[in-house]
Amino acid sequence: MKINGITDIFFDLDHTLWDFDKNSALTFEKIFNLNNINININDFLHHYVPINLKYWRLYREDKIEKEALRFARLNETFLAINLKLEKDLIIKLSEDYISHLSSFNYLFENTFEILDYLSINYNLHIITNGFEEVQQRKLVNSNINKYFKTVTNSEMVGVKKPNPKIFNFALDLADAKVSQSLMIGDSYEADIIGAKNIGMDVVFFDINNRAIDSELKQIDNLIQLKKYL
Repeated sequence: MKINGITDIFFDLDHTLWDFDKNSALTFEKIFNLNNINININDFLHHYVPINLKYWRLYREDKIEKEALRFARLNETFLAINLKLEKDLIIKLSEDYISHLSSFNYLFENTFEILDYLSINYNLHIITNGFEEVQQRKLVNSNINKYFKTVTNSEMVGVKKPNPKIFNFALDLADAKVSQSLMIGDSYEADIIGAKNIGMDVVFFDINNRAIDSELKQIDNLIQLKKYL
């Protein structure tokens, strides 16, 4: 069913357009090689992925600062795989990770196709909880920056999704009306619940196609947005 009356579409970036898991894994391989750390990358990622999600949840809830997040997620992962590294080295790895993360820019399947399609009839925007300096490089280096009229990140606003302030800030920046706007994202809590709480329509993007809410508009491939828009 087509969604009528939409003029502005807001996308999350990581895990929605930009393939964070793939790019992150490649970045870790690169920085471990650069720092001569012999490690089983699959074993590392097995522990890191849920640990990273835990710390991002704490960051989203304002229970941890950015620098603490960057250090703690690595430190806890190394402890989980029984690898003892000096604090200075972990700090260096956390800095290297941020520096090199945007050197890999794999996007989800059909990202360019759907952005080309949507940009003809809609104003496109980004709302992200990611760090400002990294997110901008991702957009530019992956060659999708040109599609978006505005980019709102949590550091600009001082709060993170699902806080309504970041959605209202993004709407004001875009000069868009909530009744004519749509949020597309992968996080049920941050993107979907956050947007719905201010009255914005939503589409949930989940490559694993989890059954979360039968009433929810949901896709597992970006090209499926064509059935709604």
